[in-house]
Amino acid sequence: MLLKEKARAFSTEAHKGQIRKISNEPYINHPIQVAQYLERAGFSEELICAGYLHDIVEDTPYNIEDIEKLFGPTVANLVSAHTEDKGKSWKERKQHTIQTVNNSSKEIKYLIVADKLDNLLGIEKGLQQYGASIWEKFNAGFEQQKWYNESIAASMYHGLNEEDIPFYFYEYEDAVKRVFSS
Repeated sequence: MLLKEKARAFSTEAHKGQIRKISNEPYINHPIQVAQYLERAGFSEELICAGYLHDIVEDTPYNIEDIEKLFGPTVANLVSAHTEDKGKSWKERKQHTIQTVNNSSKEIKYLIVADKLDNLLGIEKGLQQYGASIWEKFNAGFEQQKWYNESIAASMYHGLNEEDIPFYFYEYEDAVKRVFSS
């Protein structure tokens, strides 16, 4: 079994029974979509694995040591760099993610932006279906989400050459404009 197939299977089992806030669809669809962005961009198997596993430490009983033992230190380091400290406030966690996107390696940027793109596309779909009431499902409302997503978009290109920018960065930038321009 390829490492990425093992990561998908592990993530599917770990997120079993979890659902998305807005759509009520199985949560595993999100990590699968994140991994697919990374795979379509032609990134390494380790980065694709991190796409499948990026929410494991935050949302399941597993820890970063479990990830390292099963998938190796490279995957564990990528997942760890994207894992938020749930002991901090929403604003502190998001400020840390913005700083991480601004200052980290391109692989970590790739992982975080793929995650943020899929999250934002889910929000956009929810807005179309349910209207502005969807903001009530989040720890932070429209203005804070706007600040956060616009800050990620402004930081994601930092330190990248044109040839290092994957297609979905532009998709994210466009989605930020669509969702938050109103």
